[in-house]
Amino acid sequence: MKVSREILHELIKKKLTAAGLQDEHAAIVAEVLVFADARGIHSHGAVRVEYYAERISRGGTNCHPEFRFEQTGPCSAVLHADNASGQVAAKLGMEHAITMARENGVAVVGIRQMGHSGALSWFVQQAARAGLIGLSVCQSDPMVVPFGGAEIYYGTNPLAFAAPGEGDEIVTFDMATTVQAWGKILDARSRHETIPDTWAVDSQGKPTTDPFAVNALLPAAGPKGYGLMMMIDMLSGILLGLPFGKHVSSMYEDLTAGRNLGQLHLVINPAFFSAQDLFRRHISDTLRELNAITPAPGFSQVYYPGQNLDLYEKESLKNGIEVVDEIYDYLISDALYTRSYQTGTPFAQ
Repeated sequence: MKVSREILHELIKKKLTAAGLQDEHAAIVAEVLVFADARGIHSHGAVRVEYYAERISRGGTNCHPEFRFEQTGPCSAVLHADNASGQVAAKLGMEHAITMARENGVAVVGIRQMGHSGALSWFVQQAARAGLIGLSVCQSDPMVVPFGGAEIYYGTNPLAFAAPGEGDEIVTFDMATTVQAWGKILDARSRHETIPDTWAVDSQGKPTTDPFAVNALLPAAGPKGYGLMMMIDMLSGILLGLPFGKHVSSMYEDLTAGRNLGQLHLVINPAFFSAQDLFRRHISDTLRELNAITPAPGFSQVYYPGQNLDLYEKESLKNGIEVVDEIYDYLISDALYTRSYQTGTPFAQ
């Protein structure tokens, strides 16, 4: 079914506050989840609410965190998030990074001890809306076999980038370093759909089309995705003195404990490197020139990265955001969660 942005936001916020999250934090989490669903990134939208609600109600998310911002240099800082909701911590960390980059040209802000933050594109768009370049990387719980390996080691370890063009134009790129994010598997489960056999393998290490049989995800482009997820784990985990690789806590192992995840924001002020107007004009020129390229056989249009999601978002905000019926039924119910996500395994069943 389709619901308006306002209704979906209110339903999600209400469920999270019922679980124990304070209103301000619940509103931020809901905003990021609605953003994801509106852009068709259903893997990071309302499908996550039931899991969040259970972790909050079990005490695994700190509903009243004491944030501590530690500036370690003119362009560097660490935000100690005290096991806050990931979306809240990531938003606050980006706000600090924007302030520092405006003054010093570049900012690198690490975030320690946070929960799952959802779609990274929301946070890099914070920077782009401020006229800055945003890059964010985040570690994730281990569920991926390294290239050539048969045992899980890294997480889906996503990265996102955004830059401002002229006017309100923003180019956004957001990707997991796996063929598909774990949330895509969750989305397929909620829709009772199969998945392509290139996404994951089962307990025997064989490709599977059954989202419930997934035992490990596969890195994007083989060794290239593997290398990227290693780099991201080092930048958002090891660099911040946090658990790394296979030592990162599983999302579904113990919902009474904090996740202790790390994220790193890098923000660049274009005005420190070239004329601000020229930079933004050339970003917009790039996008127009990409759109003007003759499409290959079988394609009707060349889109710049993220443009399809921009178009999807405009359509969703006009005609309603798609929500799976079962998820909508859960959101309007009185239940905090209908089944437990605490499975003790990397993959919720």
